[in-house]
Amino acid sequence: MMEKIFEKLNDSQKAAVKCTEGSVLILAGAGSGKTTTIASRLAYLIEGVGIPASNTLTLTFTNKAAREMKERAMSMIENVAYPPLLCTFHKFGLLFLKFNIHLLGRQNNFVVVDTDDKKRIIKKINSELPTPLIASEISRYKNSLMHPDDAYKQAELFNYKQIAEVYGAYEKYLLENNLVDFDDLLALTYKLLDEHEELARKTSERYQYIMVDEYQDTNELQLRLLKKLCFTHNNLCVVGDDDQSIYGWRGAHIRNIMEFDEDFRDVNVFKLQENYRSRSPILKVANTLIEHNRSRLGKELIATRGDGEDVVILNSQDENEEARKIALAVQKLLDSGVRPNEIAILYRVNVLSRSIEEGLNRAHIAYKVVGGVRFYDRAEIKDLISYIRAITNPHDDFSFKRIVNKPKRGLGKASLDKIELAAHQKGSSIYEFIKSASVAELEALVRKKNAETLKEFITNLEATAEVAQNASYDFIDTLEERFHLKDIYNNMPDAQERILNMDEFYALYRDFIKNNPEATLDEFLNELTLQSDQDEVEGESIYMMSIHASKGLEFEHIFVIGMEEGFLPLVGDGSDLEEERRLGYVAFTRAKEILTLSYTASRFYRGRRSDLQKSRFFNEAGLCEGSLKVEKNTAYTKGDLVRHKIFGTGRVIGVSKSGREFKLNINFAGTKREILASFVEKL
Repeated sequence: MMEKIFEKLNDSQKAAVKCTEGSVLILAGAGSGKTTTIASRLAYLIEGVGIPASNTLTLTFTNKAAREMKERAMSMIENVAYPPLLCTFHKFGLLFLKFNIHLLGRQNNFVVVDTDDKKRIIKKINSELPTPLIASEISRYKNSLMHPDDAYKQAELFNYKQIAEVYGAYEKYLLENNLVDFDDLLALTYKLLDEHEELARKTSERYQYIMVDEYQDTNELQLRLLKKLCFTHNNLCVVGDDDQSIYGWRGAHIRNIMEFDEDFRDVNVFKLQENYRSRSPILKVANTLIEHNRSRLGKELIATRGDGEDVVILNSQDENEEARKIALAVQKLLDSGVRPNEIAILYRVNVLSRSIEEGLNRAHIAYKVVGGVRFYDRAEIKDLISYIRAITNPHDDFSFKRIVNKPKRGLGKASLDKIELAAHQKGSSIYEFIKSASVAELEALVRKKNAETLKEFITNLEATAEVAQNASYDFIDTLEERFHLKDIYNNMPDAQERILNMDEFYALYRDFIKNNPEATLDEFLNELTLQSDQDEVEGESIYMMSIHASKGLEFEHIFVIGMEEGFLPLVGDGSDLEEERRLGYVAFTRAKEILTLSYTASRFYRGRRSDLQKSRFFNEAGLCEGSLKVEKNTAYTKGDLVRHKIFGTGRVIGVSKSGREFKLNINFAGTKREILASFVEKL
């Protein structure tokens, strides 16, 4: 059995597997056999060292990863009375609470509410503020272990004081109904271990050997939980890749892997750098790109599969030409015998999928959108289409009902049901009933304020319909001015993404009018129907997905679109250039055989055509020469000229060390500021 455990491992993997005692950090590069190493280490602990399987705990982030590891480990283990506990963090929390929640004065027959249940409960408590915003804030509070009272005291804006109040009412509701939500599975587990030292001791003594997969994706709460689980020992092995830390926006903290040696003592570090996935040219550009990040532990992927074709660069005038070129390239691959499911198209922001989807539809190439919805199936796009349908045909009750309360006009479901029933009894459409009814008749069904709002809504629909008689550029402006549709998504966590999608749709409409100046709105809608009613694909198809959704996957052929400044890297408030590079690195290393990078000179963006610059990542990856030179992992010196995305060009007048980073004192045309080096570019 020992031979079976070690037969497929390289020297670095063997060394990591055999280091069973103390803190271990395994830096596993993309495609370096991470899953094999974890499964082999677990098998070695049980078969080679003689650790009872029940004394081990292996934590992952997805059920899929847990299943795959368990299958591999069990194939190398003989005669175990109880299989090792190998599950997600949240599954561990669920099992732990079932045995111990009584210590919090709660019953162990609790029910876990899912995301939809959570939103329904929140909506009952408060329907004024956007439910997704409240839900994400409550999640943030729980992961910060913040009590509702503390959240209220900390809140400075009125809206956030309201959210803190909803949080308190939400917690009360869960408690009264013996419910826990997804975040409670970890937060309550930590609370129990923190408040009951004897329980922490017993739990730690039980799980003597702990392993964690994808450690770069852990957050602050998960780190604190791991410290409690290591209360009586130091046997924690974490596996991850600092170069693939791409979930900062959802709470993951790269410092956990960067500063592992500060959180746990006497750390042994192993680097898995032999890549079994990608051809040499692909790894060369990935390595060259990621070298520009300063916040990294440092490693370089080594190709084991030998040479291959050079990275392909596609340059197009606009997104339509890009879509045609990619559809042609995909068709050529399919004709040569490549299986469709070995081809994937990746993008940084979902809005870029629309033109590619249309290009593939025109070429009759079957595709699946992974980890997201097709452009025309997104809620905000369906809302826009429903508005246009109601404007061209106000008697379309289905579309009318979808939009009558978007943005919110204070109409509840009960009010709408009464109006629909009254319209049905009169044999008219809802629109016709509201238009012909007097305010007094409407007031018999809904409140006076709602009756007036409905009349105003009809007036706005008719005014927009007049403009729409001849489809023109003005129509979109009138639609937005009259109905303020973008306000629907204000304060939602994904507001920027939704508004980008709306602007893309407006751009699509303007493009249609430009190419069909005599067309009507009905013809535009018919064109959309043909595009959005794609027959369900049977059999195999190529994949389209965001770079985030592609993590952990691999394909023979990868196309990365939108390689322009502003798209990859995404630049603007809140963006992190180092995380953007890591996204580029993740995208490149999904490819096994050929990597194709595509950029355009212009795109429709935010409702208008914008000229674009190709991504700095081409230059940083060594794929072309450019004027922008970025320093590689070295210190800046006094006198260097640098550029910042907000403050512009400045000169370095002082350099100091700040942790693993460099802090620069920069003179921007007379204004002196201190800025971390990773936020500027050297000129």
